[in-house]
Amino acid sequence: MSILYSSTRDDSVKVTASEAILKGLAPDGGLFVPDSIPALDKSLVEFSKMTYQEVAYEVMKLFLDDFTKEELLHCINSAYDSKFDTTKMAPLVKADDAYFLELFHGKTIAFKDMALSILPHLLTTSAKKNNVKNDIVILTATSGDTGKAALAGFADVPGTKIIVFYPKDGVSPIQEKQMVTQKGNNTYVVSIKGNFDDAQTGVKKIFSDKELEKKMDDAGYQFSSANSINIGRLVPQVVYYVYAYAQLLANGEIKENEKINVVVPTGNFGNILAAFYAKNMGLPINKLICASNENKVLYDFFTTGEYDRNREFILTTSPSMDILISSNLERLIYRIAGNDANKNKELMMELSSQGKYTISDSMKNQLKDFYGNYASEDEDAKTIKRIYEETGYVIDTHTSVAATVYNKYRAETKDDTKTVIASTASPYKFTRAVMNAIDTKYDSLSDFELVDELAKISKVKVPNAIEEIRTAKVLHDTTVEVNEMKDIVEKILSL
Repeated sequence: MSILYSSTRDDSVKVTASEAILKGLAPDGGLFVPDSIPALDKSLVEFSKMTYQEVAYEVMKLFLDDFTKEELLHCINSAYDSKFDTTKMAPLVKADDAYFLELFHGKTIAFKDMALSILPHLLTTSAKKNNVKNDIVILTATSGDTGKAALAGFADVPGTKIIVFYPKDGVSPIQEKQMVTQKGNNTYVVSIKGNFDDAQTGVKKIFSDKELEKKMDDAGYQFSSANSINIGRLVPQVVYYVYAYAQLLANGEIKENEKINVVVPTGNFGNILAAFYAKNMGLPINKLICASNENKVLYDFFTTGEYDRNREFILTTSPSMDILISSNLERLIYRIAGNDANKNKELMMELSSQGKYTISDSMKNQLKDFYGNYASEDEDAKTIKRIYEETGYVIDTHTSVAATVYNKYRAETKDDTKTVIASTASPYKFTRAVMNAIDTKYDSLSDFELVDELAKISKVKVPNAIEEIRTAKVLHDTTVEVNEMKDIVEKILSL
């Protein structure tokens, strides 16, 4: 039976997977969700004998069933190739009584590469399948990692342009340098005077501007998104949880059907939602542990049932999680509301008008799969230092949030289920915060001196992504006010 995608805010909208990927966001502002979550149709033992590419095909074919086998294999093989610096794509490292799933071996050394390496191929294939003649304009907001990964994925892809907005003072120096040095005739990077939520809200507004949509169509353009609101971003993320389980099984770390826990450092909720989808496909996951930084809106939600973004926005050393509006949570809300688009829409309207909403007790009862907690800045730094001193393994600030929360979970529950921690970025992306956590003596060094010191202590070669920006020229230097975002888009596209 074919899977169709409907909007979380309007049940009557039904589109194919390729149409959902093309649109990115539903016309009513909702997110596309599959009308059912398919079950894995291979055994866990079969998965344990597969390469990453083979697992990707077996998982993605179930969600993207209007793609032919040839089309999907073309997308997978074009994405997961020599751009990754390890043959395993997502290796597991055992340290500190957990298994760190290293999702940062792609071109931009962050987990976003896992999905954004394939999204351009899914998108251009979807355009061909649906006879789209317009150029696709990717419009995206980033808290640091999505932007660079999307730019790298879409650079010079024919028939596309990409415009990335990021908060001027809300990303790490390395993240910013990666973005502003991006080459490609179709790439545009714009900083805004605001925070990530301002950028994300601005992008959503532009998406729902009907007048602009018409203007763009007349000029031969149409928008799509590379943010995790695009189902073409979410589906590839399900793959690496299945692959992680398969690796544990292949390595004899677990028995077939043995349950594992998964810990995910969480901002926009897409990565942990992918783990939730994997669990619902039949992957034996026990607890989904949602780790927040000091912007602990999700921790408060899981604790109280109230989502409230009316609070101070805190800039932390884990900037990719500095988010107060977790867009992908809407997909979970829709599901626990019994796939009731009206109920979900009502809650999202409350979020928009009052900045908060509260779910019912019956909805809250459906969140038993999840555990939420958070790490303070001080706890985050101490975990980096402790794990390095005890094991020699160096983790980044986001992964450390997850490791800190995992230790709180274990202390609280005494649960000794084997656990996978999503390691979402290379420590090279956040060198200053990482090195300062290990020893404050490093603070006097420049960003690239820190890189070389990190290579010495971690015994891990400096990734190409860092080497290539050492001397790279700044190619993007536009900064705008939040209310000028639409104007700059029109200017870039000569509308």
